[in-house]
Amino acid sequence: MNLRRTSLTAAAMLAAGVLFAGCSSAASAPSGDTGSGATPTGEITFWSSLSGMADVAAAFNASQDDITVNFEEIANGANGGYTKLAAAIESGTGPDVVGIEYYRLPGFVGSGQVAPLDDLVPSGTLDEYSDQVRGLVDFEGSTYGMPYDAPPLVMWYRQDVLDAAGVEVPKTWDEFEAAARAVHTANPEAYLTSFFTNEPQLAPLSWQAGSTWFGVDDDHWKVSIDDDASTKVADYWQKLIDEDLVKPQLGFSDEWTADLNSGVVNGWVGGSWSASGLMTRTEASGQDGKWIAAVPPSWDGEPSGALSGGTSFAVTENSKNSAAAAAFLTWLTTDPAAVEARGAVGTAYLAYPGLNETAEKVAPVDYYGNDIYAVFDEASASVVGGWSWGPNYDITNTALTDAVTTAPTLGDAIEQTQDETVDGLEQLGLEISE
Repeated sequence: MNLRRTSLTAAAMLAAGVLFAGCSSAASAPSGDTGSGATPTGEITFWSSLSGMADVAAAFNASQDDITVNFEEIANGANGGYTKLAAAIESGTGPDVVGIEYYRLPGFVGSGQVAPLDDLVPSGTLDEYSDQVRGLVDFEGSTYGMPYDAPPLVMWYRQDVLDAAGVEVPKTWDEFEAAARAVHTANPEAYLTSFFTNEPQLAPLSWQAGSTWFGVDDDHWKVSIDDDASTKVADYWQKLIDEDLVKPQLGFSDEWTADLNSGVVNGWVGGSWSASGLMTRTEASGQDGKWIAAVPPSWDGEPSGALSGGTSFAVTENSKNSAAAAAFLTWLTTDPAAVEARGAVGTAYLAYPGLNETAEKVAPVDYYGNDIYAVFDEASASVVGGWSWGPNYDITNTALTDAVTTAPTLGDAIEQTQDETVDGLEQLGLEISE
């Protein structure tokens, strides 16, 4: 079984009381898709929490007269966006098109709240995506989301701080530790980077180390959050924390922003999407040209990467005009005009081939001291295959965030997250193996 293309099994879905074949009316008979090849028409609704999507919808409306997209901005997942979405779909008032992050998509698929796209989107379009990205939206042989971005895990460093400490950009995690030590020795008030306690990057860091937290084993979900690779990652960061080589703190907090501006924190374990936020937080203190992007260090010196976040766009089961929804969805995720319309609101690394040339032109790249999109390309080329998200990652994410702040060590936090994830999924009726 290819776990990159099959993340949910029929047995697992049956255990949750859900059959793919009957999970939604859109799955069995997509409204508006007559198969006649006629141009879709009508009005559709579009929900997203991503900045700039109102402009994207407006550009699509201006580009043609057949479909009208009515856009509504919703809160992101952390601020209740998914709760609102699930409730709306359940009540029959959900949008036609919605943005859903990869880690949350399996839950919406499992509950039958999004429709398969295979009969709505040209197969040739879907086949353009890489296996790893396609695997994040494919379940039981059907595609439930159009990948939008595929943001690689990226390191951000203050080049001038590395230079002052006499170190090069780290290529391995051993070199990263040595660089952290050198930066802290050169200035005891300074750290190479933070460790976010509220949004720990342990999932992508474990992915990069070769872990697979979720998989399929004899028609059961296999949960392996506390495997050797993840434990190695947790123990490594615990050592950096214990030796005062990185600063544990709340990510995206006022304290973190102040530390970036004052030179207390001089790096970020982020993603390609981080560039715009980093610029916004530091440009007032005159740090333009000082920050650089770099591929993440690896454990053995060989290129090794992961994705950090990412969003797909799906058609909900409520859609009364799924053909028009799919037409907009395809334009949104594959047309350079959609990238241009969104403008310089971020530094998205798009999943569809060829779009990143346009993304680089509109993104705020001049702030940085190197070619960040060249780094994104390099980091993306080495993403480790085989990763899939679990059937309800909210359980895991909540357990991990709680455990990081309550467990004695990060290694203990990984073990606690494993136990709580297994317990939580079993309570949902899923059969689990470890």
